[in-house]
This record gives sequence, structure tokens and C-alpha cells, in this order.
Amino acid sequence: MYYITPRTAQVRNVSVSVVNGAISLIILLIAPLGLLAVIVNTLLVVLSTFAAIAASDRIIMYLQRDRRVELLPRSGRSEISQQRDRSDLDR
Repeated sequence: MYYITPRTAQVRNVSVSVVNGAISLIILLIAPLGLLAVIVNTLLVVLSTFAAIAASDRIIMYLQRDRRVELLPRSGRSEISQQRDRSDLDR
């Protein structure tokens, strides 16, 4: 079960990348660096942020694909409560 569509994930990835790039641009413009260094560094921050978020999305999709584990059994009473009831009888 996927909670967001691939298009929504793409928009989120681009927006996070742009925000990180803008923050890095502001920080680098304050520092006394050449303009080319500022532009290259900002583009590298944008691309690396996008790649990291896209990779994490793929890992999450891979992990959710094989998700067949149930947190609670479907029966009315869990195995733990049944074991507790059996141990109560022994007393």
C-alpha cells in the first residue's frame, strides 16, 4: 500500500531540493567565494538532495512491496493473552 503517488513524490523531491539549494545559495553568497564556486556548489546540493530523497523513496517502496506482516493477529484473542490465560490456570 503506497500512501503517496509517484507524481506527488516527484513534486516533494523537487521542492525539498530547491529549498535546500536556496538555503545553500544564501549561505554561500555571504561567504567570500567566487560566483562560479557558489553556482556549482548550489547545483551539487540540489542534485545530491534530489538523489538522496529519490533513493530513500525507492528503498521505502521496496520494503513496502513485501509487507505481509500483521502487527496483530486477526483472531479475537491474541496468542499472548491465550498464553497468559493458560499460565493463570497453572497457579
